[in-house]
Amino acid sequence: MGKRRRRREKRAPLRGKEEEEEEEAAWQTEPPAPAGSPVSSPLPARGGKSRSLPTPSSAKPPLPPPASPKQPQAAPRGSAPGHGFRRVTLTKPTFCHYCTDFIWGLAGYLCEVCNFMSHEKCLKHVKIPCSCIAPSFVRVPVAHCLGPPRHYKRKFCAVCRKQLETPAFRCEVCELHVHTDCAPFACSDCRQTHQDGHQDHDTYHHHWREGNLSSGARCKICKKTCGSSEVLSGMRCEWCGILAHAACCVIIPPECTFGRLRNMILPPNCVRLFSRNFSKMHCFRISESLQTEPDDDDDVDSSMQGSLKESQVSTDSSTSGKQILKIYDGNDAVKRNQFRLITVPRIAKQEEVVEAALRAYYINDDPKEYELQTFTQQALFCDDVINRNDATEDSQPGSVFQEAVPEAWIIRAKPKDNEVIKIYPAWLKVGMACVSIRIKKESTTQMVIKEVLPLLGYQSECPQNFRLVEALMGSKQVQRMVLDDHELILNRFQDIRKISLRQMNQTRFYIVEDNMSVVQVHLFVGGLPPHLSAAEYTDILKDELTIKTNVVSVSHVYSSQGAVVLNISCFSEAERLYMLAKDTTVNDRLLTAVVIPEVLHSKLPQNCCPLLVFVNPKSGGLKGRDLLYSFRKLLNPHQTFELTNGGPLPGLHTFSQIPCFRILVCGGDGTVGWVLGALEEIRHKLACSEPSVAILPLGTGNDLGRVLRWGAGYSGEDPYSILIAVDEADNVLMDRWTILLDATEAIESSENGVLEPEPPKIVQMNNYCGLGIDAELSLGFHHAREEEPDKFNSRFHNKGVYVKVGLQRMSHTRNLHKEIKLQVDQHEVELPSIEGLIFINIPSWGSGADLWGSDNDNRFEKPRIDDGLLEVVGVTGVVHMGQVQGGLRSGIRIAQGSYFRLTLRKPIPVQVDGEPWIQPPGQIIISAAGPKVRMLKKSKQKQKKTGYVKDSRTESTASGDMSR
Repeated sequence: MGKRRRRREKRAPLRGKEEEEEEEAAWQTEPPAPAGSPVSSPLPARGGKSRSLPTPSSAKPPLPPPASPKQPQAAPRGSAPGHGFRRVTLTKPTFCHYCTDFIWGLAGYLCEVCNFMSHEKCLKHVKIPCSCIAPSFVRVPVAHCLGPPRHYKRKFCAVCRKQLETPAFRCEVCELHVHTDCAPFACSDCRQTHQDGHQDHDTYHHHWREGNLSSGARCKICKKTCGSSEVLSGMRCEWCGILAHAACCVIIPPECTFGRLRNMILPPNCVRLFSRNFSKMHCFRISESLQTEPDDDDDVDSSMQGSLKESQVSTDSSTSGKQILKIYDGNDAVKRNQFRLITVPRIAKQEEVVEAALRAYYINDDPKEYELQTFTQQALFCDDVINRNDATEDSQPGSVFQEAVPEAWIIRAKPKDNEVIKIYPAWLKVGMACVSIRIKKESTTQMVIKEVLPLLGYQSECPQNFRLVEALMGSKQVQRMVLDDHELILNRFQDIRKISLRQMNQTRFYIVEDNMSVVQVHLFVGGLPPHLSAAEYTDILKDELTIKTNVVSVSHVYSSQGAVVLNISCFSEAERLYMLAKDTTVNDRLLTAVVIPEVLHSKLPQNCCPLLVFVNPKSGGLKGRDLLYSFRKLLNPHQTFELTNGGPLPGLHTFSQIPCFRILVCGGDGTVGWVLGALEEIRHKLACSEPSVAILPLGTGNDLGRVLRWGAGYSGEDPYSILIAVDEADNVLMDRWTILLDATEAIESSENGVLEPEPPKIVQMNNYCGLGIDAELSLGFHHAREEEPDKFNSRFHNKGVYVKVGLQRMSHTRNLHKEIKLQVDQHEVELPSIEGLIFINIPSWGSGADLWGSDNDNRFEKPRIDDGLLEVVGVTGVVHMGQVQGGLRSGIRIAQGSYFRLTLRKPIPVQVDGEPWIQPPGQIIISAAGPKVRMLKKSKQKQKKTGYVKDSRTESTASGDMSR
């Protein structure tokens, strides 16, 4: 009975040409073809195609009988763009992808290509396009920046819409999540974060991304729930964060204002970056240690994944009367052994196999235009594929395919004498998306240009001033190639299809104006010897990198840091220098190379004060990596810099011409000091010489963060709320101090063995400077971290090591007052019996302890961070330090002043802002370091609710949606 019922299954009625044209006009936002010009052939219907089994006595399938209520039916014809819905019987709890409600009953409607599931009543309202036609909706193709595969909780693939249960890719710039084997089919629809000379514009529209919203997300229009943790549903603008249903987002005005963070975001039209030969990882300065992709292009090695899937389903297929076929989509897939698996009945028609193969490659074309070929390149001309798993194949000896099994096939497009192609204008001011024309065998590039220009309203323009550009919209890279004027377009079409049908589906043709734009790639090169001139740096680069001076010039020199910025007017030379510099050492120092963008400061809005974000990914138990992703997503990724990749100088140079900006430093107190030191050195080269600095504490002590109310440490707060707090923070001033270390003890020279005095050293101090037992504990912790750095990945463990080191030195005594002499403001101060002497600039020491104390003392002024004074405090030992940190005692107040001179009679441990060393005998001078720095202090005012925008950012922390 089961077989008879299958024979009586009803075929889906094919949609007519008129319905297809109406759908294309409604959803692809493309203009109708002009009068007299041909249009594309209608797309084949996908839904409800249950097959009739062939019989030996009949070449044609029998006519289907009338459908009964119990039989599977085709989906009602509606407006769902590109979907092929088929009525299916549900065997487990299922939710609708449109309304997110539970589907009651045993029947639902499933798209055979992208797995979109819907109620019958919701079919006519579906607005989300199928994955097979999604590339045609991309307005400006922008490749994704896919990070390494990782596990994600409650996330769904943007291509197949299934839950991510295995390691998957995530874009580092937007909210795209895809399976590793679905990544080649993902649209190149990432956020456009800069201008690159292709389709540049100043007005930005909402950039909608579907799904992966929290279950409590609410629509801006109807105020109803639009998120779901069960299916891929709901829309979010990845610039302003507004949320809406797919049906409601069309009501929202298209222009995006960047939401609550508009004054902090660096507008994309103000950033220019020519990046043709650089990957997205290089453009956004993402550490190469995070890159674990197996290939350097869009393709993913699916042979191992296919073998795994094959092993998983082989048992079921052998018992269910079905067979597994390996399908290659062209010569490139065969060369790379990258295939897709399909499951078809053991007795199946070729048309059915072709349709399944097209669905596997997300191609929505007429199956009659394709055919199957074996590895011997022989087309399969017979109607049926019967028990092919048991067949044998004759192959030529020595052929690369000689070991191929018969269930592997190549799907090919049948040759045509003419094609209908779509030509897109590269400028976005034209009121149409594309025009369709028919090309023949003799059609050349120049002929196509002449035919297209009048259709775009450019009748009077000379065709010689335009070029035809072929663009491959890959998920990881958008590759553009200018076609020769005499190239035959139809031959080009056929060549691409032979290489890969998937690539053909992702290829567009643009008509562009032939304007000779000047290429300028800016490359930051660090690690050079300091204190040299531009000519000397050029000579070094000639010797080490063999730069070509006719296309490379030194535009900026940072002599004290040993860094330069190169202007390169050739893409290939820029790529060569970038790759070569990363493997080159000068004076035993490895060079660093960073691709940096150019900020067009004259185009910045009047009230724009962009935020420059520095993140130390090694701080805070590696939480910095998650924050890097969150801030790249919430802001423009070109304003987020990783400090382990060139330090703070590339970011400061990028923002050097911006008249007003702020800085957020994510790291410990040492990281903050690093950024403030670099800022002090190049302050005179900045248009905004005094940017305010906020802190997101990721270190162990975080004393400066405590004083400025940013907390004792980052514990997973929402990064969006952190940015709001930075925007609402108050400006305060803070003193910085210069410490001159002048050792009088001679040291042995490594070159000639002669004893020479150690040269003076200058360091900057922000928080405190300690001598004696305080610095000795810091030195012990520093040595323990150097021996086993992998263990120091949490604040709790770090503090435990501090306690252990302190207990080991409880019995140690040092008469520090006999080993040093102190002068304060030219007056000698007698020291009591102490083991540690500490100079404090802020009212927090040793992870929040108040070393100075709160008692009133008429001898001294009340300490402030901007009073131009340092407080001098003594401690008697480890027990005293423990009592201070426990709040039981305070330190011994010794002095308060603005100029200090210390004389060291013996080598003594010294630490400045947590960085310890052994200082030889000599002089130490502490004095004010120039102008005060502007810091941002978190406001005490309760933050106002930000409505839907706040709701939209509740999951912006990457640690909240990942499993470790």
